[in-house]
Amino acid sequence: MDILRSLRAVSAASGPGLVDWDRATAAAKASTNSGSLALTPAERTGYAADVRDARTRLREVAGIEFDVPETIEVQNRHHWIDASVDTFRNVMEPVEDAATGGVDETTSPFNEATAPFDEATAPFDGRTGPFDGGIVEPPPGSVSGPTPLAGLSQDLSRIANTGSMAFALGFLARNVLGQYDPLLLADEPDDDHGLYFVHPNIVTVAASLDVDYPRFRRWIAFHEVTHAAEFGAAPWLPEYLESRVERGVDELATGGLDREAFTELQTAMTAVEGYAEVLMDQAFDDEYADLRRKLDERRSGGGPVRRLASRLLGLGLKRQQYERGAAFFRRVADVRGIEAAGAVWERPETLPTSAEIGDPDAWIARIDP
Repeated sequence: MDILRSLRAVSAASGPGLVDWDRATAAAKASTNSGSLALTPAERTGYAADVRDARTRLREVAGIEFDVPETIEVQNRHHWIDASVDTFRNVMEPVEDAATGGVDETTSPFNEATAPFDEATAPFDGRTGPFDGGIVEPPPGSVSGPTPLAGLSQDLSRIANTGSMAFALGFLARNVLGQYDPLLLADEPDDDHGLYFVHPNIVTVAASLDVDYPRFRRWIAFHEVTHAAEFGAAPWLPEYLESRVERGVDELATGGLDREAFTELQTAMTAVEGYAEVLMDQAFDDEYADLRRKLDERRSGGGPVRRLASRLLGLGLKRQQYERGAAFFRRVADVRGIEAAGAVWERPETLPTSAEIGDPDAWIARIDP
């Protein structure tokens, strides 16, 4: 870990966008120890067996036919940053387009580094007026071109944005244990989905929790494979989530808020997390309440910086999604059985509404699974 090198990378941020993604990636890596990937033969065999066993058990329990991704990667922290930065970039793209007017340095009549407006209030380019869209001519005797102060403001804004993104990438890279990646907003959406395990984090967290490492690794594998099962059962789900993300971000980029899109996105993710939790209850070949309790205690603890980062990145919200979603699916499973709960993945219309998450009997009455 090299904090000074990270700061240097952030301070050198440049380019046409709100974030210098290359510098953000470099800074995140510089502030994050990559960790060891020196796997023993037993560990290599263990990861493969955990994923294979999870797939078999989940097929039996849920009655869902699905395959795990062909790409199963055991990563270090720097690998995770490389695998994830494109997702962050794609989410930010509409915001950047709105802020920069959708023009690049080759076509813009001025250099972005000295643009005469800031990112938050500029839905127009340097040739058009902010009110009527007409052509703006400089007054006689005026000096054409942007002011140095505006350029400095934009440079400082880009540095701040790049630093914030580097902090988020580094923090997550040090804390993510496993991840099923459905490639939302991917440049190549037809690529195979990914299944990642951040080995150094799994080893470190198992030791810090004082739990058996192979058992902890297996629990993480089962949890991530449950997500593969969900997306395998609902091939429409990636497009559904993408459309809500895009609607929400597009609206934010223009200063608005699409509450319906965010509500639908949050409700769908609550279903995703809750269903995974209930499947884990029945599929995992061991009782795991101690693992969940210790991991929750670790995530809610730590110093003020860690607690602030968790709050800003919405990690507390994710835990609420687990709890609300799990309560919904436990009720459905108690009334109709776990296979009937899988009806949520038949089509978008069978997803529970936000109100039904809190009233499972209303969903049962509507869907009759």
